[in-house]
Formats: sequence, structure tokens, C-alpha cells
Amino acid sequence: MLLIKSTYITSPFLTNQIIMTDWFADLVLFEKIYWIIAIVASGIFVVLLILTFIGGEVDDMGDVDAEIDADTGIGFQFLSFKNLIGFFTIFGWVGIACIEEGVSKPITVLISVACGLLMIFIMASVFYYLGKLNSSGSLQMKNAIHQVGEVYLTIGANRSSIGKVSVKVQGSLRELDAMTDENDNLEQNAIVTVSDITDNGILIVRKHNS
Repeated sequence: MLLIKSTYITSPFLTNQIIMTDWFADLVLFEKIYWIIAIVASGIFVVLLILTFIGGEVDDMGDVDAEIDADTGIGFQFLSFKNLIGFFTIFGWVGIACIEEGVSKPITVLISVACGLLMIFIMASVFYYLGKLNSSGSLQMKNAIHQVGEVYLTIGANRSSIGKVSVKVQGSLRELDAMTDENDNLEQNAIVTVSDITDNGILIVRKHNS
């Protein structure tokens, strides 16, 4: 009787994939949630860093931004897309570290949320001071007058609230604080023209007449 011995060749990639699948399946739901958040947020965070270094633009999520306006007219952006990604990245990895150390679930959540909020504050502070440096020095705000731009954050009617516009000044596209004397709000993506500038550097814009 002839016996035929079957040989199965398994690639290292397939073996690792099976091991990872088994490892993830063995996790409890609480751990799975943290791992998913950490991995997804970290991936997006890396993409944002790469785009930043190569000069790509990553728009924040419109009116989601919560701003605290300083006297200089530069907004302190606490909630933005970049900051939220930073929050979830730190939230996920700190939570995983706490789980590995055997910390209880409530304390794990509290610690990871606190660290995530700290990350948001750090990132917001960095972008705030970079914005101040970018808006000072060689930037002459008067060069923005008569330039055509696009509303980035909604501008309140009759100077009721400060928004932001994307406008090209001195050869580069900038996001600057803006107000309007129009009777209606200037919504996001509206095309505007810079008509004046306040003493503290806030643009006064109006609807663009093409």
C-alpha cells in the first residue's frame, strides 16, 4: 500500500496573520476597543505628520473648532481634527498600558481620558504659538486688502463673531481671523474679498462680487 505524505507550506506572513487573529480574538471587548482606537488613530496621526512635513494641507473640521480669541486675533484652537486624532492616539495607548499593568477599568478610562486631554492642550498650544510666529515679523497684514479668499470658519453677521478665512498673502495661503459688516452670516466655503483690517490684525471681509 502506497502512502502519500502531504506537505503544507505555510508562508511566514500567513503564519503571523493567523497568530495575530488568534491573539485579537482572545482579547476581551474592553481591550479590543482600546486596541482598535490606538491602531486607527495612530495610523491617521502618522499620515497627518507626513502631510505636514511634505507641506500638505489638512483642513480642520469646519465649525467643530472651539476657539478662545486672544488680543492678537489669533485663535487658540482647542478642538480640531488634528487635536482629536492626537487625543485618541494617546487615549488608546495609555489605556492599553494601564490594562497591561492590571489597572481597573474605571481608573483606566479616567487616566486615558486625562492623558488624551493633556495631549490636546499640548497640540493646541504648539499650533497657537506657531500661528503667532507666523502672523508676526515679516507678514504685513495690509497686503491682504483686496485679496479674494474663502471662508474657513463661519463669520457672524455685523461683526457678531470672529471666523476664519483662507486667503493668499505675500505669496502663501494663510488662515486668518476675520469679521464682516454684512447683514448675513458668511458661511463656510463662501468667497469673500478683504476690504479692511482692524487695529489688532483682524480682517474685515465682504461677499465677493465676481
